[in-house]
Amino acid sequence: MTRIWELDFYSRPILDEAGKKLWEVAIAETVTTVEAPAVTFRYADFVTGDQVNSVTLQDALKSAIAEAGTPPDRIRYFRRPMNNMIRKACTDLGLPCQLSRRTVSLHNWLEERRQQVYATHPGYNPGPVAGVQMPDEAPQPLPDALRGDRWAFVDLPFAALAEHGEWGIDFGEAFPLAGIDLPDETPIPGLIIFASRAMPIAAWLSGLEPAWLTYDSPAKQLLLETGGSERWTLAALNVPALQQEATQFNAAKQAAKGLHFLAVQVDPNSDRFAGFWLLRELPLG
Repeated sequence: MTRIWELDFYSRPILDEAGKKLWEVAIAETVTTVEAPAVTFRYADFVTGDQVNSVTLQDALKSAIAEAGTPPDRIRYFRRPMNNMIRKACTDLGLPCQLSRRTVSLHNWLEERRQQVYATHPGYNPGPVAGVQMPDEAPQPLPDALRGDRWAFVDLPFAALAEHGEWGIDFGEAFPLAGIDLPDETPIPGLIIFASRAMPIAAWLSGLEPAWLTYDSPAKQLLLETGGSERWTLAALNVPALQQEATQFNAAKQAAKGLHFLAVQVDPNSDRFAGFWLLRELPLG
């Protein structure tokens, strides 16, 4: 099984004795199955502002690898402003890394740390938290060869996702559902793309690091967010009925705490998925 570490290196709402913000290296290992425990390997270390450089991050990664007993197969990180520093530290250690907003395990852990660690620290300073302040990229059109024959909004009850490991799936990825507190009957919205060329489309999507789907109502576009900042126009929704479906999709996603999915199949009668990605929209910052 591929070992993926999700990494953050950023300032925290804590002041040191000199009144300067502390920074933190935080690493959470993710598992790509829904039945995995919410807590696997985790590593955290505070550093002062004058230690914020790639060498410090390299040392932290070395310590984390020593603690874990083995290096990860790859590292994901979501903060675009830290791209150069993180990429240099990982590259110098021979660790594959990539900008990605598929950092669900890290996000969940940082939320825990905000409440249980940062807020209880004697230097806690609950001022405005600086997030990823970078403009959104303009959506790109999908290449013609990768457009499906048709697509449909669907939903599954939350409890059904527990059977994910038993489904026939060629490309895709999931994440642990432990810690996501939803009633079993909660509808989890999704989008299925039907295409005769389902396998090539799923293979292409797999290389994009799918993050989440969203409906941009002002632009009347259904968007796929991927990687660290890429956006793709899956469909232009010029029909009022489709706009209403997309609005309902956004509402259902919000009710499901951001949880949703993207799937690719040859047709509605297929007994397997060419691709299936469990997704969760995150307030990254």
